[in-house]
Amino acid sequence: MSNELLICTDLDRTLIPNGPEPESADAREKFRMLASREEVRIAYVSGRHRELVEQAIRNYCLPIPDFVIGDVGTTIYFVGEGQQWERDYEWEQQIALDWAGKSHADLRSLLSDLQDLRTQELHKQNDYKLSYYVPLNGDKKKLASQIHQRFRESGVHANLIWSVDEPAGVGLLDILPGSASKYHAIETLMHHQAFTYEDTVFCGDSGNDLEVLASPIPAVLVANSQPEIQDLAQSIAEKMGHFEQLYLARGGFMGMNGNYSAGMLEGIAHYHPRIAEWLSERAAESALS
Repeated sequence: MSNELLICTDLDRTLIPNGPEPESADAREKFRMLASREEVRIAYVSGRHRELVEQAIRNYCLPIPDFVIGDVGTTIYFVGEGQQWERDYEWEQQIALDWAGKSHADLRSLLSDLQDLRTQELHKQNDYKLSYYVPLNGDKKKLASQIHQRFRESGVHANLIWSVDEPAGVGLLDILPGSASKYHAIETLMHHQAFTYEDTVFCGDSGNDLEVLASPIPAVLVANSQPEIQDLAQSIAEKMGHFEQLYLARGGFMGMNGNYSAGMLEGIAHYHPRIAEWLSERAAESALS
């Protein structure tokens, strides 16, 4: 491990154990120990907005992060020990250019007659994130073509992020500015904070993590991720020439099952073996105390 390590992690069903698979009993405690390490910086990378990220931190006793990338990459916050959330408005000004002066309401109006789009609740929207529910087994290719055609005619450059709400059994679509995504936001954060690929790791589980999972950033796909996401992530990573930068957690690391934070720790240790040594030392110290 270099002098500092930036751990970027999705929240729901990655760090947060809110899926159907079991969580290893002490996995989150081990992650908290890792996060307390002086060399480690933590960035939460989520589809959640700020208030829901803060709620998750309280409800699941998560470490206070150094950074938060929220709203599927359309917001960036600097947090730190004092928890003085500082929003990066320069990032939002940058991505806003892709919407060619159009507002959230303007874009929604352009798509108002597409029957497969059902607008998500107001609190799930923001100025640069237009979110819909879509049929789980709908024709995504056809729908994407319709959306892009209308946007092209209006000079709008958009990024479509597809994912699934597994408990609700419904498809999700987030429409973002073309230069906005979890991946682009992470790279912007890395640049501003002088982190390289060698000292950054991303952990995720779902469809809206795919761009990062298949990127040059060393990435971890936790074991509780869906088989189709695992297959797709490996396929895209191989096509992009980044297959070696993707690790699939399988369990067994420190006796844990590879789900959620256990899979995160397994993958982080794969890229940075000193992490495993440090966690083992701390475990031994705890057993003696």
